[in-house]
Amino acid sequence: MSETPTNTLQYRFDGREDAPVLILGPSLGTTWHMWDRQVPELTEQWRVLRFDLPGHGGAPAHPAGSVSELTTRLLATLDGLGVQRFGYAGCALGGAIGVELALRHPERLASLVLIAASPRFGTADEFRQRGVIVRTNGLDPIARTSPDRWFTTGFAAAQPAITDWAVQMVRTTDPGCYIAACEALATFDVRPELGRVGVPTLVLVGSEDQVTGPAEARTLVAGIPDARLAVVPGASHLVPVEQPAAVTDLLVTHFSTAWQPLIDPGTGQMAVATAPVKPVPAAVPPQAVPAAPIAEIAPPAAQPQAVGRPDPYDAGIKVRREVLGDAHVDRALAQADEFSGDFQEFVTRYAWGEVWDRPGLDRRTRSCITLTALVAGGHLEGLASHTRAALRNGLTPAEIREVLLHAAVYCGVPAADSAFKVAQEVIRQETTPQE
Repeated sequence: MSETPTNTLQYRFDGREDAPVLILGPSLGTTWHMWDRQVPELTEQWRVLRFDLPGHGGAPAHPAGSVSELTTRLLATLDGLGVQRFGYAGCALGGAIGVELALRHPERLASLVLIAASPRFGTADEFRQRGVIVRTNGLDPIARTSPDRWFTTGFAAAQPAITDWAVQMVRTTDPGCYIAACEALATFDVRPELGRVGVPTLVLVGSEDQVTGPAEARTLVAGIPDARLAVVPGASHLVPVEQPAAVTDLLVTHFSTAWQPLIDPGTGQMAVATAPVKPVPAAVPPQAVPAAPIAEIAPPAAQPQAVGRPDPYDAGIKVRREVLGDAHVDRALAQADEFSGDFQEFVTRYAWGEVWDRPGLDRRTRSCITLTALVAGGHLEGLASHTRAALRNGLTPAEIREVLLHAAVYCGVPAADSAFKVAQEVIRQETTPQE
């Protein structure tokens, strides 16, 4: 077990200290115990390190809002232990961390298994919507529906103790860290980069997975050079729990036969030692030894400086999508024609790229101002979309109520009455958990 600074992750080691290190990464809402059934056999050959996501399994609640940040914390943990090279298997969000390792730190990775993973997990709107539900209702609605997403119906019915364990595992997660992890999945998209994954990769998926199923697995296999696919029959999303023996056999086979040797950066030849650096006890971590780079990267050629201010359109479309959601923006742009297209470009460039992207106010504050202005102007259609945006920007229904009450004083009771009816319906739609 570990004591966990804010820039590292809670972890545990199992297995003999002189064995090569194999890391197992968890999915959103789970703990390292999801791998309990794999550990006894894996530790016959490897020293297994499991970690918890922030706020999961009793880990300190230091939210991480991107897959890149989670990967950085994992590497900081390994650096503190002297582990420079390792194999890695990750499930769902843990798999996203594995892809990030392969793309950004390939010199550290000997072999990779991606379980129930995808180069893009659903849509950003779906995960931000889940964050709204958790912020409003807590984690109980997510916890109650987790078995439906994670397990086949037959398994959930036959294994009530495991089903209850899954529900309690989600309930005990820190809500803020869960929301941050949803944001990490919302912004994760490595589809254009899959061709750069250069380590031996196995993609493993349950045949009945309705979250990231065989179609997503085949997308990974098609994009990653020489990747192999394994489909586990009769398993859903949390396949290491539902079919532990099959997953264990696949992990042992892959890591036993596809452990990429370390290449000496000086000679370009296979290094003598291919096992990771032996870890030391967690109580006294040594100073990390930085890995030698494989090659020096030449700096980019100097580009001529653009004259004048950069065009704010790109920043504007990014902020507009983050605040209003992809579905809303896609509809607005799809409806634009020769007559209205210039207006949509104007709104994106100046409202979103010039004003919403300014650093002087945070998005919560801008949502409060926008709601008040829309009430004052009687713009109820805009009020509906910006009520959704306010929820996405972190306002709670109670805070939106206070904004509208305040607006009633300064904008008039009739305007606020209409606004309450619109906002009430939007909040009902956005915060009611989907059963």
